[in-house]
Amino acid sequence: MPRRRPRALRAQEPAPRVWAPTPPQPIPGLSLRASRDVRRVERLYPDFHIGLGATSQALHGYRAFLHPPGRRPLYPRESPCPSCPGCAFDDVRHCRDVLDSVLERLPPRSRAELARLLPLDAEYRRRTLPDPFADRRTWTAHLWWHRRLAEPAGG
Repeated sequence: MPRRRPRALRAQEPAPRVWAPTPPQPIPGLSLRASRDVRRVERLYPDFHIGLGATSQALHGYRAFLHPPGRRPLYPRESPCPSCPGCAFDDVRHCRDVLDSVLERLPPRSRAELARLLPLDAEYRRRTLPDPFADRRTWTAHLWWHRRLAEPAGG
């Protein structure tokens, strides 16, 4: 095979640069396969509150709520504007809603891997108090994490 001359190589048009988006970072605690499946669900799920990165943000919010050490009860705080996707993650119950929605749509292997990250549920039950009137107050009373006492949005 003949060798190309340097002048001929320099005369060629340079290939156009294609800048691909950076690949998403894996979700802490999940394998690459499970992270990829979660990203696929986030991309294909038609809900307003579940977009790219919502699962990672929900896990971070869930862990941050349970982070303060101690034995004192914690009270989930309602979001000041629940219709805003950024502010809705201030409410730990919304974070758990997002995780539940993603869990329903994952393939079995990835679902089991994400469910392994939810021993946080036991900590949440231990650190929050049950609300005896939750079935009268909220339309999501069938979800156990909404049946806990919470602070109103004002404080």
